[in-house]
Amino acid sequence: MADFEVVVRDAAGAPRVIRNAPFLHDGTPMPTRYWLVDPELGREVSRLEAAGGVRDAERAVDPAELTRAHAAYAAERDAAVPDGHAGPRPHGGVGGTRTGVKCLHCHLAWFLAGGDDPVGAWVVERLEAGGAP
Repeated sequence: MADFEVVVRDAAGAPRVIRNAPFLHDGTPMPTRYWLVDPELGREVSRLEAAGGVRDAERAVDPAELTRAHAAYAAERDAAVPDGHAGPRPHGGVGGTRTGVKCLHCHLAWFLAGGDDPVGAWVVERLEAGGAP
């Protein structure tokens, strides 16, 4: 378990995205700061992933922009780590990875929460076009 807060809601007020604390209650690092919790949107993104979306997103997005997004995500998460924390720390960027695309759900969650994420923007474009890569 970890502390979290709802940071994006749909028009009816239901949670869409949560922001996780950087650590679970037992002190385990939590690299995934933003999490997509909207079940229907999650299914849509899963269908996109199943159709090769992760690979397609990696090809479509400028690698330098993706690297910048990972660094910004990590910096935002790391800023929430308490000063003087001596134990293990969360690592990586979006979805816990430092390079490439690991999880379209994580990229979309951060984008919807206001993150400057080119993969999240790519996912929105695909979903608006009916999910077609």
